[in-house]
This record gives sequence, C-alpha cells and structure tokens, in this order.
Amino acid sequence: MGIQKDRVRFNVGGRIFETTATTLAIAGRHSLFGAMFDDNWNLRNNDTDEHFIDRNPDCFAVLLDLLRTGELYIPSHIPEKLLYREAMFYGLLDHVRSAKWGQFDGNRLRLSQSISGRAPGDGTAIRAGPDGGCCVAHGSMVHVYDWMLEEHPPLNLDYQRVNDVGWIDSEGIVISASERLGRCEGGMALFSASTGDLRHKFQVTHDNQVKSYTGGALSFSSDYKIFSSCKGRSNEYGIGVWDQVTGNQIDFYYEPPGWSLGEADKLQWLHGSNCLLVATLFPRKDNCYISLLDFRDKSMVWSWCDIGSPITVDEKRVRDAIAMEESSSICVVNEYEDLGFMDLRSAGVGVRWSSRSRLMKGKMPDEPCYPKLALHGGQLFSSMNDSISVFCGPDCVLTSRLRRSYGGSICDFSIGGDRLFALHSEENVFDIWETPPPPMT
Repeated sequence: MGIQKDRVRFNVGGRIFETTATTLAIAGRHSLFGAMFDDNWNLRNNDTDEHFIDRNPDCFAVLLDLLRTGELYIPSHIPEKLLYREAMFYGLLDHVRSAKWGQFDGNRLRLSQSISGRAPGDGTAIRAGPDGGCCVAHGSMVHVYDWMLEEHPPLNLDYQRVNDVGWIDSEGIVISASERLGRCEGGMALFSASTGDLRHKFQVTHDNQVKSYTGGALSFSSDYKIFSSCKGRSNEYGIGVWDQVTGNQIDFYYEPPGWSLGEADKLQWLHGSNCLLVATLFPRKDNCYISLLDFRDKSMVWSWCDIGSPITVDEKRVRDAIAMEESSSICVVNEYEDLGFMDLRSAGVGVRWSSRSRLMKGKMPDEPCYPKLALHGGQLFSSMNDSISVFCGPDCVLTSRLRRSYGGSICDFSIGGDRLFALHSEENVFDIWETPPPPMT
C-alpha cells in the first residue's frame, strides 16, 4: 500500500487512541479517515503526531474495534442511536450495518422492534428505503423514518389521500395522490425525505396543454424513469413516464379500449425484459387485468384478464400480482390466500393454482387485510392475515412464516436496506424484521 507512517495517534474528546493506517484503510476511501490520507494512504499532514477529533470517545472506541476485528460489540452504557450518529459522522454506517445484520434471508429473519404510528386504522402503505429506513403513508400524511428509525418531518398533502409512495433514492420520496397534491397542482410530486420540502411536481401534458390528473400506482426503473398509473378528466387515462432527474414527462401509454390501465393497483418494472407489469385488481374493478407493456414500440406484449370462459371464482378475486422473471411467470394471490401462477411465455393462459396455502388456514381475524406479494433474493413473500409466509425454490415451497402475537392483520409490507417492514391494521403499528449475522467462528 506504500504506507510510510503506519502508526496513527488520535485524541478523541480527550482520550488517546493509537492505531495503524492499515486498520483505518478498512474504513474505505469515502470515510472521514479516507479524507485524512492521500491516494496511497499516507497522512497528508505529518507535522503533528496527534490528530484531534471533538467527538464521543466511547463510540470511537467501538468503531475502531469494529475496524480491527470486523465485529460489533456495543456496551450497555452506549445508546445504539448515539453510536449510529457517530458512525454516520465517520462514514462507517455501512460497516456497522454489515456487522449488525447478516445477508438478507427470509428464513432467518427475526423481529427487531415495533413502532406505533399516529393514525390508528387507516394505514395505506409502507415502503422500505434503500438505506434501511422506511416511510408509512396513511390518509394525507407520510411519516418518514431514517435508518436509525428516527422520524423526520412528515409530508402533509393537505387532506388529499395518498394513493402510493416510493423511494427513488435515500433522499427522494415520490408520492401520488388526487388532482391537487398538497402544495402543487397535479397528482404526483417528489419530496425530500430528510426535510419534507417539495422538490418537484410531475405534470401530464396532452395536446400541448397541462392536464390535472390523479396519480396511482408507482414504479421506478434502473435508468431513472418514474412510472405511474394516471386518470384524468378527458384523455389522460393510462401510464405516464417521467424522468427522475429533470421531472419532465417523456412518454404516455394511453389506455387501450376495454382495458383499465389508468386505475392500476400495481406497477412493476422488469429489468431483464425492459417491460412494465400493470395490474388492475379486485375489488377496485369487477374484472382483473394484468399486462406487460413495452414502451420501446408502445405495445402490449402479454396480457390476461378474467373476462371470458372458463374463469373460476378464484380468478375473479385476484388481490395482488408480481412478475417472477427467473421462472418466466407471474404469481397472483386471491382473497382466499391461494397462490396461482401464469406462464409469461403464453399470453391469455389460465391460472395454475397451488394448494400449498391451504395449510396456513386458521381462524380469520375480525378485519382481514388483502394479501400482498413481494420478491427478494429469489424468495417469494406473501402476507396472509397477521403473518408473512416465505417460499423458496422453483416450486415455491413454504419454508417459514413471520408472525408476532399482536397488532392485527398485516395491511402492507416492504423489503429494502436488508430489512423487512410489516404494517399492521391496528394502531398503525409496523414491525422491523432483520437477519442476524452468522455466529463468529
């Protein structure tokens, strides 16, 4: 590494620490320690033998030990949130997270903690952020929590109900709602996660005129596009596309006759095929519509709806859908909490229902919530009343179930930042599930 002066001495809050540049290099180039060295990890200022940092020495000792050993041990007298703030100052949050959590595995998740919200009974959605935080939407409010699960200033839409919410990055939250979205006209806007400030509003233009519209389901692509289902007062029914960076509308897929794209409940961008899954589900519509849209040539490359024969009652009660690109299939779940699968290679085929979920039947809660689906790391997750089931393998074999003893039915859940967040219907409580690190050998 070309280190000329390996031993480094720090005075942190009056306590002396001595380590090596080799140890500090583990922190990485983007850490505070990386800024103190040149490209060869030689100290830039060699005129002193001691570097003073006016921070908490107890936390510095824990973080230095983490760099030395790769293990995180937090003494009982140090609050975790204090350590996280110090880790953020030094640029070591990723190291703390890696030591605190193991690789995400639905079969090894453990309940970490639960947080009560402020609006009992009207939880709309929960969305995990990319850095381990989350946001909770209910009514016209969106409450934002950072990785330390401390609440930031809430986002208030002035009595307009939130339809969907999503993160474009660790600092940007997109919210869709009715025609007048808080402090701006239009159905979708971008807000700062940390301050709550409005950054941008997204407009729909038709015939060179700006139109008011209601924003619905959201999805985001890897090339910085935002997708939203839209319904307006005239021709603005379909799927709008905007650039995340500029906020400009770049495309609009107008609703074909007989379909219902503008009222879609679920959008999912498929990175492998560059297509968008659009699903309009029961009970928003009496009939369910699921399609794949290719925006490169404005075509619908795959579609299914429950109109026609033979259609079973189960197929008319589809509550959620998710594309599984690895198996070229779409998984759906009905109100009876049965999983079904459709082949993406054959348009218009029926649903192949699995009987595995019947093993999970039990006493129905007083206020059951609609089941939801999610994919992460090759595992399929499905909420069922007050629990979340985990399925693995090409046959989606049930391998574990996440459940706690109170909180009521799960109305939504989300995975991100190596955490699973589950929002319950009672008292707007949400749980945080984490994967513990593997035991040290």
